[in-house]
Amino acid sequence: MNVFHLAYTVSDLDSARSFYGDLLGCQEGRSTENWVDFNFFGNQLSLHVGEVVKRSKTNSEVDDIDVPMPHFGCVLDWNSFYDLADKLQSAGIKFIVEPYIRFKDSPGEQVTMFFEDYSGNAIEFKAYRNPSDVFSK
Repeated sequence: MNVFHLAYTVSDLDSARSFYGDLLGCQEGRSTENWVDFNFFGNQLSLHVGEVVKRSKTNSEVDDIDVPMPHFGCVLDWNSFYDLADKLQSAGIKFIVEPYIRFKDSPGEQVTMFFEDYSGNAIEFKAYRNPSDVFSK
């Protein structure tokens, strides 16, 4: 089994539990008073209380859209992406980049969205029209 592990900082665990657990529906794993693990769509996300990573000023354009750096996220299936987008919109989450299709009619066509967690960490979720295109050129 290959599971990706990512450790990131959050401002507090209560808001992290609210965002990742309650809003995104991620199952909570081990925790202490300083960190908490979540099953982040099949991957291990360890959130530690600390100074949140600030966004960099970059020229990171993808399909003519500025994307926030750094960011992390997950690739979902097409329908799950839209279910999550609807859930986030209903919860009043403000998007950095609204859900949209990029690379339309090209290899790697995908739908993507960017938003922040309650600590200000940028997150991207995306889905590929053809899942086998995840690593296509």
